[in-house]
Amino acid sequence: MVVKELFYQWQEVALPDYLAEELELIVLDEAAIEDRFYQYVSFGTGGMRGVLGAGTNRMNIFTIRRVAQGLAQYIAANGEEAKQRGVVIAYDTRHFSHEFAYETARVLGANGIKAYVYKEARPTPQLSFTVRELNAYAGVVITASHNPKQYNGFKVYGEDGAQLVPSGANAIIQHMNEIEDIFNIAVAETDQLEKMNLLQWILTDLDEKFMAQLLTLKNNDAIDYNMKLVYTPLHGAGLVPVVEGLQQFGFKEVHLVSEQAVQDGAFPTLAYPNPEEAAAFSMAIELGKQVGADLLLATDPDADRLGVAVRNGDNYELLTGNQLGALLLHYILKTKQENGTLPTNGAMLKTIVTSELGTAIAAHFDVETVNTLTGFKYIAEKIAEFEATGSHTYVFGYEESYGYLIETFARDKDAVQVALKVAEMAAYYATLGKTLLHALNDIYEQFGYYQEALISKTFEGKDGQEQMKDILNDYRMNPPKAFAGIVVARVEDYLTGMATMTDGTKESIQLPKENVLKFILEDGSWVTVRPSGTEPKCKFYVGVKQTSLESAQQLIDELKMAF
Repeated sequence: MVVKELFYQWQEVALPDYLAEELELIVLDEAAIEDRFYQYVSFGTGGMRGVLGAGTNRMNIFTIRRVAQGLAQYIAANGEEAKQRGVVIAYDTRHFSHEFAYETARVLGANGIKAYVYKEARPTPQLSFTVRELNAYAGVVITASHNPKQYNGFKVYGEDGAQLVPSGANAIIQHMNEIEDIFNIAVAETDQLEKMNLLQWILTDLDEKFMAQLLTLKNNDAIDYNMKLVYTPLHGAGLVPVVEGLQQFGFKEVHLVSEQAVQDGAFPTLAYPNPEEAAAFSMAIELGKQVGADLLLATDPDADRLGVAVRNGDNYELLTGNQLGALLLHYILKTKQENGTLPTNGAMLKTIVTSELGTAIAAHFDVETVNTLTGFKYIAEKIAEFEATGSHTYVFGYEESYGYLIETFARDKDAVQVALKVAEMAAYYATLGKTLLHALNDIYEQFGYYQEALISKTFEGKDGQEQMKDILNDYRMNPPKAFAGIVVARVEDYLTGMATMTDGTKESIQLPKENVLKFILEDGSWVTVRPSGTEPKCKFYVGVKQTSLESAQQLIDELKMAF
């Protein structure tokens, strides 16, 4: 159906007032109509994420019903047992998250599939844990992670508690594409579903079980429990488990940014609820200075990403995802070694765009590094493989975009786990008279000065998607010979699954296919180009290793000039 026909169809049906009013406002705006109706919100292994509003290319109850129906048919195709095991549904604090969760349960129920729905907002990693705990067949979390307030999303998890891999996502897409009328998807009433035992509300018992697992992370009592912490949930779902977890760990001075403890999808105190951004820490820094805090912690709205800032004199310095990952890896491996629990077949998992500092640290502890494609679903997939084959024992996994997983009772990045472990780590170093910045510098001095940078370019709308395709095609067809004057020694094309050296020799890459290019330079530096799977952005990653922080930063700056 062409764009205008879809627009007219949406005008003619009974829409909620706010959607009807939006369509009325754009009736003469051809560009706005095109943007809302040229496609359906795309669905993939990272789920579905988009701007809230009217149209097929927007997040609303009708596009939610469409993906929920696709999920229902996917589950039904796997038999009656899959339907009875059901789906766990959680949601963050964004606009319409609660409503979208209920719409999902209504569609599943109309298909005879049981839904377990949280009564209140809960973190994405708790959803992952609950899928496993209840032996559900799938999970759904309504979230747009760290995107701005105008976004929401729909992420699907498999029975192992991990995000779907391509085969499962493609099956759901096929079912979604078979739906002819988005306005004629069956939904059931919640009271009817309750009576039929197809809808069960999740209360505090699962909170208690999740907390019990979190407390198993505590394995170092030689720490300063009086260290002052500041935590902000950035108006999101991390509030309850992070605060309670820190207190149960034994920390006596946990100061909450009260203004940002209000669970509000408008995110009224900040423009962008992303703990990767310095601006997200402004209120935490202000409170930190007032109370003399040593450590600041921030989680994004669905609490799967953690940002950290460390006191440095009279101010605070934010750690990058790569820096915090290196600190955690070193601390975890060091602690396991001292406790005699470091496995002989240990493996650390990281993505291909994550710093190589982790590789050096792991090697020092005789732990193997296994690289995956970008996306925590691939790390979770490797964990399952290790468990099935016994080839390795998982010790830690992380990605540069502030995602980490310590213990595998969740199978997605888990900011709740990591908030507790970072606090323990910082308190441990405090007993030695050090901050995390001192510990990081010790790591640099031992392993070399690794530095990384990310350049993101936004390409909105239909034209933007075409521009991103052109950029990747150009890099693929005309690969640069050098960056910042440093010759490219190896080109890794993850779409073709082949790596090409300067002499023309080739070798295969043993990873799934994905539209990513990585250029490894003669001095070991690297550049990676990839389109985001969840945002309209093309991302350019660079990484270097030098003998000093100054020379590493200088080379990073030179490489960034290429973009």
